[in-house]
Amino acid sequence: MKLTKIKPKFLKKRNPRIGLITLSSDLRIEKDFNDVIYGKNIDLFSNRIQSYNPLTNKTLKKMAENVTKVTKDILPDQKLDCVAYGCTSGTIASGYKSICKKINIAKPNTKVTTPITSAINAFKTLKINKLSIFTPYTNEINQSLINYFKNKNIEIDELFYLDIASDLDIGKVDPNYLFDVLTKKNLSQSNVLFISCTALPVLSILQDLENKLGKVILSSNQTLIWDTLRQIKYKSKIKGFGELFKN
Repeated sequence: MKLTKIKPKFLKKRNPRIGLITLSSDLRIEKDFNDVIYGKNIDLFSNRIQSYNPLTNKTLKKMAENVTKVTKDILPDQKLDCVAYGCTSGTIASGYKSICKKINIAKPNTKVTTPITSAINAFKTLKINKLSIFTPYTNEINQSLINYFKNKNIEIDELFYLDIASDLDIGKVDPNYLFDVLTKKNLSQSNVLFISCTALPVLSILQDLENKLGKVILSSNQTLIWDTLRQIKYKSKIKGFGELFKN
């Protein structure tokens, strides 16, 4: 038998690489990322971090202890252009600086975004200072969210919520039910409706919500994906996922 060695030829340029850290119990966020970046020259690599139910500030902080290891296991020894930490309330509980530091231990000089910081960036871009908020959270988590926005000088007109303590149950909420509930809300006193939580199935109905309500609708996954694309310098406008992606 003849053995023939052929010299490999490698790509000179690679696609931007996104690392996504998602809760072990999140049923939604990877699907939402893939729906938005489908067909684009962007590579997404995800890893799951152990999460604990019920969701409390204590369990959310405990989850963040594993951020460095989980990040390191996304393409070990390879560079990522941006890491998205997929937990809104978890970022508030642990603090963005803490999350960012833990990620950069594993991936030095990598850009980091989170749902709550990306939401703030979206508010600034759209010049929003007064919100209505919808969450699936318990009151404990809601109060942390309220305090976070107040510290950012963002006025909240109303917060309405489902009072669900398990991330798995949040992911099972019927999107059609959400659409019915949200389209019946009076948002006349708010600039925008912000829907918090990466596990909630919102992105698939977000454009229809905007069309029905005549208001800008923002969600955790939508702002996170938008901000991640900004971090990797993807500038093309994207249709079908809300007004935000036109900016």
